[in-house]
Amino acid sequence: MGGDVILTGDRPTGPLHLGHYAGSLKKRVELQDKYDQYILIADMQALTDNVGNPEKVHDNVLKVALDYLAVGLDPDRNAIFIQSLVPEIAELTMYYLNMVTLARLQRNPTVKDEMKQKGFGANVPAGFLTYPVSQAADITAFRAKYVPVGADQLPMIEQTNEIVDKFNSLYRREVLVRCAPLLSDVARLPGIDGQGKMGKSTGNAIFLKDDAETLSKKVRMMYTDPLHLRVSDPGHIKGNTVFSLLDAFDPDKAGLAELKKQYKRGGLGDVPVKDRLLRFLEAELSPIRRKRAEFGKDPGEVMNMLKKGSRKAREVAARVLADVRSALLLSY
Repeated sequence: MGGDVILTGDRPTGPLHLGHYAGSLKKRVELQDKYDQYILIADMQALTDNVGNPEKVHDNVLKVALDYLAVGLDPDRNAIFIQSLVPEIAELTMYYLNMVTLARLQRNPTVKDEMKQKGFGANVPAGFLTYPVSQAADITAFRAKYVPVGADQLPMIEQTNEIVDKFNSLYRREVLVRCAPLLSDVARLPGIDGQGKMGKSTGNAIFLKDDAETLSKKVRMMYTDPLHLRVSDPGHIKGNTVFSLLDAFDPDKAGLAELKKQYKRGGLGDVPVKDRLLRFLEAELSPIRRKRAEFGKDPGEVMNMLKKGSRKAREVAARVLADVRSALLLSY
C-alpha cells in the first residue's frame, strides 16, 4: 500500500448482499493496490439502533469479515479493523460533538430519511442522531482523502468537511484533512420484491453467503413487470428488478441491449430472462461462496486478522488524536 488514504466500511447488522458487492466491495478490491485502504466494521455505530440486541451486532462482525475475505479483500493490503477496538475514534467523536449544533444534525437529510424509515419520531436515540459525527471521526482519524459512498451519503461527507474546516479555523492549524467522495459506478440495487433498495433486514436481499439453491429460489421469485401477463405482451424494463440486476452483472452489454428490445416488443417471457440472470449471478457468486466457506473453517484466525488490523488502525488514529488533543490544550 502507499499514497492517498481511503476510509470505508460497513455496519455489522447482517451479512453483506449483492447491493454491497456491486456498489462497494468490488470497487474496494480494485482500489486495494492503489491506495492505503482502511476498512472498518462499525460495531459502535451499529449499536445506535441495536442497543437492545448487542448479540446481533457481535455475531455479525465475523460474518462481515468473512464476506470481505471472500470477495478478495486482502488483510495484507488493507487494514481491516473493528471500530470499538480503536477507542481513539470515540474520543475524537466527543470533541467533534462540541462543534456541531443540534439544529445542524437535525437538518442532515440522510439522517432525517433514516429516522423516518425506522419510525423513531421524537424518540430518536441521541447516538443515532449524532452518528454522522462518529463517521467524521472515522474518516479524520486516518486522514482519509477519499471515502467511497453512494449519492445518498454525500451529506455525511459535507458534514465531515464542515467539522474539519471549523476545527482547523478555530485552532489555526491544519490538523484535520478534508475528504472527497468516490461515488459508486453502480446505482443502488432494488430488492428482489421490487420494494425499495436491497437491504439486510427487509427480507428482499440476495446475500453473498446464499447457496446455489437459495439463489435460484430468490431469482425465480424476483419482481419483474406486473403488466407482463403473457409472453406475447410487451414488457417494461423500467422498475423491473431482473433487468436492474442484469445491468449490474451481465458482461454482454450488446446481448443485453438486444434482449431488452425483444422484451419490450413482446414475445419474450420472464423465465428465460431470469435464467440469464441466474447464470451470471451463479458464475459471480460461486467462487465467493467457496472462499467464504474455506475462511469460515477457522473463525479464530479471522478474528486474529481483525485484531491485527485494529492494532495498525489504532497506531494511526493515535497520532491524529495526539494532534487534536494538542490543539485543544489537552496535552498534559
